[in-house]
Amino acid sequence: MSDPAGPADPAGLADPAGLAGAARTADPARLVGTVGIRPLRAGDGPALARAYARNRDHLAPWEPLRPEGWFTEQGQEHNVTRRLVEQRQGVTLPWVLVDGDRVVGTMTVSGIVRGPCLSGNLGYWVDGACTGRGVATAAVAHVVAACAREGLHRLQAGTLLHNAASQTVLRRNGFERIGVARRYLRIAGTWQDHVLLERLLED
Repeated sequence: MSDPAGPADPAGLADPAGLAGAARTADPARLVGTVGIRPLRAGDGPALARAYARNRDHLAPWEPLRPEGWFTEQGQEHNVTRRLVEQRQGVTLPWVLVDGDRVVGTMTVSGIVRGPCLSGNLGYWVDGACTGRGVATAAVAHVVAACAREGLHRLQAGTLLHNAASQTVLRRNGFERIGVARRYLRIAGTWQDHVLLERLLED
């Protein structure tokens, strides 16, 4: 499942539900074995660059084409800065998955819209060495609970049609299929159909 950047908040920068604090104030939590989840923070750029470089082939079929700079410390420091600015604006909630000092994935709720909507888009990826251990399922559960505490009403997620593993992770966390969005995201250089799923957080 890809973690593309989300759109800007069309309702402006006001944050009446306090959502900008959800990732910032959440305590680090143990997920599975030695893998935990904590808020993204300044200084994570180098560890993220190493994680993306280590997982470059693993992520390539599931993500947008990335420029070479994406895999550098400078590129990831820029990415972290951008995400933290979006967090302060209340439009993004970013977390990292960690195993000791290593980053082994990310969880991001982006494109947060307030007003009568109170919704966001969930994107994530997990290190290839951590797949098949329940890490993604536990991490999504953590993020769903955090978003519910902070007043979001709905989360949406999209997966490639053949990404059965991510669809299973989402269904285990109460997401239900909405339908198929044709040519929804440009993944691996090609516009590709996606299965859309949603979770109502009051359920």
